[in-house]
Amino acid sequence: MTKRRDMPKDQQIEKQTFWSKLPRPFFVIAPMANVTDSVFRKLFPKYGKPDVMWTEFVSADGLNSAGQKRLLVDLVYSEKERPIVAQLFTGHPDEMKAAAKLVAKLSFDGLDINMGCPDRAVVKQGGGSALMKNQKTALAVLEAAREGVSMSHVAVSVKTRIGFNTIDLSWIESLLKQDLPALTVHLRTKKEMSEVPAHWDLMPEIVKMRDRISPSTLIIGNGDVQSLDQAREYASKYGCDGVMIGRGIFGKPWFFEKGKKSSKKIVKARAIDRTPEEKLKILLEHTKLFDKTYCGKKHLKSFNVMKKHFKAYASGWDGAKVLRGKLMETTNAREVGVVIKEYLLANK
Repeated sequence: MTKRRDMPKDQQIEKQTFWSKLPRPFFVIAPMANVTDSVFRKLFPKYGKPDVMWTEFVSADGLNSAGQKRLLVDLVYSEKERPIVAQLFTGHPDEMKAAAKLVAKLSFDGLDINMGCPDRAVVKQGGGSALMKNQKTALAVLEAAREGVSMSHVAVSVKTRIGFNTIDLSWIESLLKQDLPALTVHLRTKKEMSEVPAHWDLMPEIVKMRDRISPSTLIIGNGDVQSLDQAREYASKYGCDGVMIGRGIFGKPWFFEKGKKSSKKIVKARAIDRTPEEKLKILLEHTKLFDKTYCGKKHLKSFNVMKKHFKAYASGWDGAKVLRGKLMETTNAREVGVVIKEYLLANK
């Protein structure tokens, strides 16, 4: 992958986007299929909004097919979610260019290219982490995305990993030569999946590389962050500009709640002391919205998708395990409401 030279004026607009206006450090939500859907994201502005929102990762190929209508559901967002980034994956430059035009038409603030997903189906299509093994195609996909959003304010960024089978920071170096506004690095290889601790010890080296090659590129670290306090600690300790949180946000739309200012100090976020009743009320709110938006006659998503959050919502207190078991047997929001009501009445 060669260094990007002589950037056309119509693409220099990337430099004037939301990325340069973010606080340091900043904290963002990770793009996760069937997790960061429009319903879950809708809760964050109410309970604790991150500095940047990401959609689920969406197939660029699918957006250019007969299945576009169904996939557009994953790109629904509200103005309260801005700045918001659409993440796409593909191994085909032409498909990316066409899908990027759609992202610009939908007025997203950013377009992020998935160059790190380890999912077999994504890799088989040549997208996600497969692009680490084919850097020529990766560069072509990146340039196609830029062409697709040219003359708009959509900033094109990349999310990747530190290597395919082994750690390879030359891959990160090659991306830094592309004059990106932001680069998110999941600090594991594709082979490692999420089975080993994230290599946060490599972040200082990546930051030094950035400082040498592309000082304006923001570096976002990703992997194993479970709280906002931990995110702040990692940003300070390892030197990245921002931190992306993935699995840590499951069932926690209050994750990014920063606390309220008082006359003397800033009160710590309440995320650490949500009562079981509070958690269950938000769970029910989330479930009702999910059921109404995606299930019933619409059949846009299976109700079982919602159950990914049940374990996170219903945990951390005595009796939560039994409650989770009952919640996992439900098939709709009404049944969830009955289970929660009975539980709260029995534990007054």
